[in-house]
Parts: sequence; structure tokens; C-alpha cells
Amino acid sequence: MRLVRPTAAPWQHPERYWPSLEAATAELDPPYGVISQQALAHNAFDLLDRANGTPIRVASKSVRVRPLLDAVLALPGYAGVLAYTLAEANWLATAGEHGEAIADVVVAYPTTDRAALLRLATTPELAARVTIMVDSVEQLDYVDAVVPPHARESIRVCLELDASYITPLFGHIGVFRSPIHTAGAAQAFAALIASRPGFTLVGMMGYEAQIAGLVNNPAGNPLRGRAVGFLQARSKRELAERRGDAVAAVSAVAALEFVNAGGTGSIESSVAEPGVTEVAAGSGLFGPHLFDNYTHFHPAPAAAFALSVVRKPSPQTAVMMGGGWIASGPAANDRMPRPVWPEGLKLVPREMAGEVQTPLTGPAAARLRVGDRVWLRHTKAGELSEHLDAFAIVDGGTVTETMPTYRGQGQVFL
Repeated sequence: MRLVRPTAAPWQHPERYWPSLEAATAELDPPYGVISQQALAHNAFDLLDRANGTPIRVASKSVRVRPLLDAVLALPGYAGVLAYTLAEANWLATAGEHGEAIADVVVAYPTTDRAALLRLATTPELAARVTIMVDSVEQLDYVDAVVPPHARESIRVCLELDASYITPLFGHIGVFRSPIHTAGAAQAFAALIASRPGFTLVGMMGYEAQIAGLVNNPAGNPLRGRAVGFLQARSKRELAERRGDAVAAVSAVAALEFVNAGGTGSIESSVAEPGVTEVAAGSGLFGPHLFDNYTHFHPAPAAAFALSVVRKPSPQTAVMMGGGWIASGPAANDRMPRPVWPEGLKLVPREMAGEVQTPLTGPAAARLRVGDRVWLRHTKAGELSEHLDAFAIVDGGTVTETMPTYRGQGQVFL
């Protein structure tokens, strides 16, 4: 796959876009997933435009398609992968029949995978390409217990700074990740890492989930949108100052190769911070429906999946086989996939999207017959690749190739 900036935007005309994908995949049996190469290319270049020259590290958890990662990384402006497990990082950093080795992989979360740590620590090529995440002494001790410093390669580590926003009124806003919140705590931990044999501190990371992952234009709730926007503006100012202080404090201890920040929803504010050297993005490549509710960017619906109608319990109700492809986060309606074609379909509130079946109502449900396809968009990130072995790549109205997911290549990391 070669990604080229598109000159047209067919997804802006749903009445043509979804039927064209259906026609291109008419010979496939649901469930199956589709990626529009044109829409994917639009999203990839739009992310680059928003990053304004700051390199983008691809968040693989949101993609989980090795050939697609390669295609995106071939574009100038993308550099490296932000993996979600160490086993995955080791796989990505190793050449084989699945693809060429990726030379720069940072693991976004701490690891207790002993087999993966042993492999990393005793393989010079992996030790040079893979960086693990740490935020506590216990994690360093765990690595030492698996492979003592004298028996391993030096392990590259990235210090994670807590990027959440702490307010007197609302308390903790963001996600619970690192316990390191202040510049002083970051410097003290950096000094401790520097004093430990067998570790090399090479980077810092901070994920501002309250900015990147919190919609600021929720449908039908403008008051909530204004409240979120107010809190995000304050969080951006607080974090820029605190992260800047932390980067300076840690840089006094170790020469940092990178400072990673943000996600698809916070690129503009992340790259505005002078201490940030790269941003992370992954889900914005697929354009899930979560991003329909942001004010400052509008990705194309590049990825979607099709399910089949298998029964009609009433003339006004159609039931699909499967459908419970649920996004991470609080269990709520906004984590559900959204039926987008035919237009006029709704999930049933008392059943919603289920593991084995999903009933649909609405005006279009009465017109559906057994065997008809329904097209859905996922909410957030990696739901499609969790369920699919491959994607059909559609370009120019035809399926041009089939691209395997991690699962399709026999890899299920989490």
C-alpha cells in the first residue's frame, strides 16, 4: 500500500460512500472489515498537517495491522511505534516473514511479561530498538529479578509523567497511570534510574487523556461541551508548565532522545509545548465515530465493518449476527459501535450490541431482509482488529488487497 494525499472526499456523501464499499465487497461474507485507502490516506496526511512538523509516533494498539503500520511509517513525518505490550514490541522490532524490523519501538505501558523481558534483555538487536516504560522502583526491581544487570544488555527505559489534571473541585481528571506528577518527583526518579546498572534512561512520556480522549462537542449536549472545553483549556496551561519543568529537570540528569505526548485528540496543544519532541496518534488513522464529536478536527470514516441480518423477530426489527465490538473505557452507550448504513437504524436500548446478536430498530429496519448487510463504525480504536483476521482494502471501487491484522498473523498480545 502506498498512501497519497487524496484530492476528493467521497465519505462526505454517505449515500454514495457506503454503497460503493458494499458493492466493492459484495462477494465477501460478513463479518468483515473494510479500510478505504483514500480515506485512510486523508487521515494520515491530516494528522501530519495538525502536527505541523513534529514527528508522529504511531500508536499500534489502535491499528494492529502490521502492513498498515509499514505504509504509514513510510510517509515522511511518521517515526517509530508506540506499542502496547513488550511481546508486541519485540515482534515488531524483529524482521521475518511478517515484515521488516521496526527500529524504534516504545512500549506505552509497564510490563511484567517475564518471557518478553528475557528475550529483550538477551537479544542485542531488540535491546537497541525497544524501550520499555517505567514509573516506579518496583518495576526496575522486577526487571532485575528476571535478568540481573550483569547478565543482560542495558535496557532502554522511558519515564512516564502523570499528565492528568488535579482540581480542588473535581479532583482527578484524566487516567490513572504514573504516580510521578511533579518535576521534582520526575528528577528524583530519573536520578535513581541513572544510578542503577543495566538501565539507560532515553525518554519521557505523558498522555493527557483528558484532552486527547475526551470529546469537546458531544452530540446534543452543548453545556457539557462548554464545560469540557473550559476544563481542557485550564488543563493545557497547567500541563504545559508542569511538563516543561519536568523535561528540564530530567534533562539535567540524562540526555533524552525523545519526549512523547498526547494522542489523536490533542495534537495541536501537545506540539505547542516546546519540550515535546513527538506526539502519538493511531486511532485517528481509522477515524472511529468518537472523533465525530470534536470541534477542531474531523477524520474520515476510513475503517468500518459489515454484519449480516439473520432474523426478523418482528416486521419492524432486524437482528444482526454479532456486533458487540465494544471500546475500552467506562461501560456506556458511547462505547458501542454505531450502525451507519442503511441510514435510519438504531440499537435497542434494552439489548444494545451483543456478543452473539444485535437487534436494530428504526425506519430502515423494516426494509432489511435476511442476508442484507449492515455497516457499522467502531467507537474508539482497536475493536475491529480484535475481532478480524484481515481487512479488505478498497480503492477505486474495488478490493485491491487483503491486509492481515495481528490476529490474522497469529499474534494476539492482549
